[in-house]
Amino acid sequence: MDRERLTSKPELPGNAPSATGTAGLDQILGGGFTRNRLYLIEGDPGAGKTTLALCYLLQGAKQGERGMYVTLSETREEINAVAESHGWSLDPIHVVELVASEENLTPDSQYTMYHPSETELGETTRAVLEQVERFKPTRVVFDSLSELRLLAQNPLRYRRQILALKQFFAGRNCTVLLLDDRTSEESDLQVRSIAHGVLTLEQLSPEYGAERRRLRVVKMRGKAYKGGYHDFTIVRGGLDVFPRLVAADHHQAFARDQVTSGVGPLDRLLGGGLDRGTSTLIMGPAGSGKSSVAVQYACAAAARGERAALFAFDESRGTLLTRSAAMGMDLQSQIDAGRIVVQQIDPAELSPGEFVHAVRRQVETCDCRLVIIDSLNGYMNAMPEEKFLSIQLHELLTYLGQKGVTTILVVAQHGLVGGTMQSPVDVSYLADSVILTRYFEYKGRVKKAISVVKKRSGSHEETIRELRLDTGGIRVGEPLEALHGVLTGVPRFDRDAGAQGPERQ
Repeated sequence: MDRERLTSKPELPGNAPSATGTAGLDQILGGGFTRNRLYLIEGDPGAGKTTLALCYLLQGAKQGERGMYVTLSETREEINAVAESHGWSLDPIHVVELVASEENLTPDSQYTMYHPSETELGETTRAVLEQVERFKPTRVVFDSLSELRLLAQNPLRYRRQILALKQFFAGRNCTVLLLDDRTSEESDLQVRSIAHGVLTLEQLSPEYGAERRRLRVVKMRGKAYKGGYHDFTIVRGGLDVFPRLVAADHHQAFARDQVTSGVGPLDRLLGGGLDRGTSTLIMGPAGSGKSSVAVQYACAAAARGERAALFAFDESRGTLLTRSAAMGMDLQSQIDAGRIVVQQIDPAELSPGEFVHAVRRQVETCDCRLVIIDSLNGYMNAMPEEKFLSIQLHELLTYLGQKGVTTILVVAQHGLVGGTMQSPVDVSYLADSVILTRYFEYKGRVKKAISVVKKRSGSHEETIRELRLDTGGIRVGEPLEALHGVLTGVPRFDRDAGAQGPERQ
């Protein structure tokens, strides 16, 4: 390494944030870390601290900033192995390996750390600061604080060590990340109070499925940030962070026209169609035609030249394509043309934040104007241990509405026939429109019925119509005016009504 590289420093904008190398995290932090400050990154082992730190240093290297990784707990080979698993090379980063000796960890050790001008630093700390003076980095990572905590022996000395580090780096135009694996018995509020900002990374283990990770900005002095928990995953190449959705940040003007299905009687049942920017809930027992109606709207949107996205939690992609083709819906050609996207969701591998991010990507990147979630049963079952899913769903529907996206939610109710139908989740209050499908018995046959029980944005028919699914697609009959009690499953025929039964329609 030449002398010029060790002594010269790149010219950087004074107020530009220090980008983290992770787009989602930069969005949460308002562009990145404030420069020349000290930050605490805490989390249990395996939460992703090392990956986040390496992303940060490598991002700095791309911008011409020198980075230094000080490892007090892992060897250089272990750090290189982490980097290789992501396809990274640590050549642009100065790795300092300092493993504390047994002598430093004995109770008789007198390592005390004050400001360099006040007293002699401990052997380990002095070696680190000598490397800083020689290399003159712009970004520094300390991994991890548990070793310094052991050297300090007591909270007072430990706090003085951290204060001394902060003072040492204060005048050296250096942004410092302190990694803490939280191996101490209690949460270390000492370092939190000293640090300019604090990020907490968590790894959760559900009873079934893959582990979930999330992060939270506990503290960030002098700048706005997105609060709350944000889901993230560790992938090859770094972290995928999914900032928590705040619907109020996404207002967009759009034409409030109607979205039609291409099936005239169904559109008339809905008073002309679904209003753009609204959400519709299709409820009914299994097999009553809910998904078919939703797919019909997707095909009609594609025929108009719009893009639609269908997120399938319950049905496989192959089954969906086969069933749609049997009804005369050419879903495959619309998929091939890029007008319909079908994304099959693996319930055991998804976090709420990642799902919301997938929806947002289709809306903001692919300009989807129709989003179908089939079904909410799968969405809720995919994340049974997650709290506040209904609140997250409300935020998602509000966001989609403000972007002018029409949303269709499918919910399978428990039961098949009769008035004892129950929904596993009550989200009818969230939806702008509610479509109800039912089975009913008529002359020894099981038939299907469809009706609209709610539409906030306009008028709709109050009738109940027969729903038929065959090779010609979706067929909606005339109102069943001669039948009473259709929704109970066993209607009775009223001969005085002057109308025929469903088989004559």
